[in-house]
Amino acid sequence: QVQLVESGGGLMQAGGSLRLSCAASTSLFSINTMSWYRRVSGNQRELVATITSRGTTNYADSVKGRFTISRDVAKNTVYLQMNSLKPEDTAIYYCNARGVIAELGWGQGTQVAVSS
Repeated sequence: QVQLVESGGGLMQAGGSLRLSCAASTSLFSINTMSWYRRVSGNQRELVATITSRGTTNYADSVKGRFTISRDVAKNTVYLQMNSLKPEDTAIYYCNARGVIAELGWGQGTQVAVSS
């Protein structure tokens, strides 16, 4: 298991920007994939962005061109830069770590609220 600590959420007007941070308890090289998910309601989580241990990134179509996932290996930290925010981006955002086979851990979630 990997412990993940998230920060950076908050309230922002449409068109603004926020940067989320996810600090891991172990080296990012020991984690196959770091991901950001979001939950609007219920227990359904939508995959937003991923970055692998080799640095390969992928994004959901809904955030392409607006969000950027990145990492600072020295700080064991993954970031999600969120630009041109829309009201539909309002959600609880979760950081996730996954190994080659098994799930490694989830963050506690950080609230992002985007107003019109």
